[in-house]
Amino acid sequence: MASRSPTVALLVVLAGLASPASAFNITRLLGEFSDFSTFNSLLSQAKLADEINRRQTITVLAVDNGAASGISSLPSDVQRKVLSMHVVLDYYDKAKLEAIKNHTTLLTTMFQSSGQATDRMGFLNFTKRSDGTMVFGSAEPGAPKNSQIVKSVASRPYNISVLQVSAPIVPPGVGGSPDTGAPPPHKAATAPAPAKGKKEAPAPAPSDDDGGADAPADADAPGPAADGPAADGPAADGPGADGPAADGPAADAPAHNKGSDDAADAPEGSAAGRVVTGAGLGIVALLMTIII
Repeated sequence: MASRSPTVALLVVLAGLASPASAFNITRLLGEFSDFSTFNSLLSQAKLADEINRRQTITVLAVDNGAASGISSLPSDVQRKVLSMHVVLDYYDKAKLEAIKNHTTLLTTMFQSSGQATDRMGFLNFTKRSDGTMVFGSAEPGAPKNSQIVKSVASRPYNISVLQVSAPIVPPGVGGSPDTGAPPPHKAATAPAPAKGKKEAPAPAPSDDDGGADAPADADAPGPAADGPAADGPAADGPGADGPAADGPAADAPAHNKGSDDAADAPEGSAAGRVVTGAGLGIVALLMTIII
């Protein structure tokens, strides 16, 4: 029986080596802090807690319940990608981060190891600013670095470190589009098409105040003055006024050659007769003055 005891003990040791126990349990570790209950629940729902526990060396960037709403509001498939961005595949506590040369470096995350990240989407950019503030952000070009280290939550060198950060780290394009927050492309404004069967309103007719509103617009159409006598007044109705005044004898010869004969021939009722009569009387008066 005594000879069998070393054999049994050896088998127990070998069994322990064949089935490596987890160095930590992230669910139990975060469960000690009520401020991270939402983040802890999201890790379990996304099936990431088991993957974290299988690692020997890991760093988790946790957000408190207030900031976790920025992750829980995302679609479930995007939640897993964003949560895996908060898991760094190495051990980093505050002292190790402060000792980084040049105060900036790229960190590999669990999202990068999943094979779903493109370009630099699965890397974190860590920077220590001149004022001592340490921040994280996506390594994608143009991505903001605004997630600050708040405090160290727990650490077990050199297996696991849990650091609280101020805001979730969401890489641009993680939802499948180049920029999930970008507005839709601008389209040039176009005038609405007229309704089918609707005819355009005709142009308004000329106002009655302009004069001749009832006359045709065609300038070639003959007007009333072209067809009728030169005038419709009393002078046109008297004898000897069959045509325009410009065609009569008074218009063909100078008045001083006609004398008083024109005055006798011109009708008394016409305007031309009155003009000729007045001119003849003036000439007679002038002659009498010279004789006297």
